[in-house]
Amino acid sequence: MAFVDEAKFFVKAGDGGNGCASFRREKYVPKGGPNGGDGGKGGNVIIRATKKLQSLIDFRYRSHFKAGNGINGQGKDMHGKHGKDCMMEVPAGSVIKDPDSGEILADLVNDGDIFIAAYGGDGGLGNTHFASGTNRTPRIATKGREGEEKWLKIELKLIADVGLVGLPNAGKSTLLSKLSAANPKIADYPFTTLEPQLGVLHFQYADPCIIADIPGLIEGASQGVGLGHTFLRHIERTRILLHIVDVESETLEEDYRVLENELHSYKEDLLRKTHFLVLNKIDKIAPRKLKQIEKLFTSCGCNIVKISALTGAGIEELKIKLADTLEKHRADCLDQSQNANLCAGSEGESVP
Repeated sequence: MAFVDEAKFFVKAGDGGNGCASFRREKYVPKGGPNGGDGGKGGNVIIRATKKLQSLIDFRYRSHFKAGNGINGQGKDMHGKHGKDCMMEVPAGSVIKDPDSGEILADLVNDGDIFIAAYGGDGGLGNTHFASGTNRTPRIATKGREGEEKWLKIELKLIADVGLVGLPNAGKSTLLSKLSAANPKIADYPFTTLEPQLGVLHFQYADPCIIADIPGLIEGASQGVGLGHTFLRHIERTRILLHIVDVESETLEEDYRVLENELHSYKEDLLRKTHFLVLNKIDKIAPRKLKQIEKLFTSCGCNIVKISALTGAGIEELKIKLADTLEKHRADCLDQSQNANLCAGSEGESVP
């Protein structure tokens, strides 16, 4: 199944039902007065985030979403039924935008987050609302209002704990297959990964985490060159970045510089994330050369992990580092949440 991470779609909320102009007519009840009911309200178009979905593939087959119209009011003070809401489910991590201005209308990060994309029209008023002392037989009723309709754009930013980034053919797909049960396409040529791949890494004594293999970037990706923004937005929500470099490369320093520059050019916050420099394919070079490479990057302050994704060397050490770092992240988030609750509680206390 293809991976779809952006789409354009049309939403139409339900129209309100019309109000009714009628009068009470019963035997032995002359001049019974107005009894027209109100029209029902049109249904809303609601977007709800869910962790059950991982792609926007459904938008390839359906791009128009319409809620139900409200039912017209009837005589005997019978109000019309409200129109049925249209509930759309999208993957957690979806961003809803205005297609023309690019303005972000909603960022649905968590499971269960809701955004009302289009509001239904109000129902019309029956003639009972227009009765007065001077007009006891109003013969007017209002029409229901039309529901909102608009085009919207949706973009998916994957929610993963760990993101794998690197130049084409650096070994990211092979590493993902070693860390999880994912089965990405692996071959000895650039750009074998043309869409993000997800895998789940299980630890022995810690909660599992989600790993995203992001398609290889090239110089100029932050300006849209190559796969460009198609992949870059998917690393915005990750907690840890693994920068995969091929130690066999004759331009190793340049490869690392390109990687850092593209992340910085796209969004400075990416470089503030916890990241490890993963020296891959260590089985292909001499130990002396590997020590020189390690010394070079250590002097730059890089947190280095040496692995061979092909043979599995260093994979366990990488898993331990990831588990420890993620546990620290979770503990920090818990402390921040508790501190925020304490501050909120103290603000609500009265001063004696």
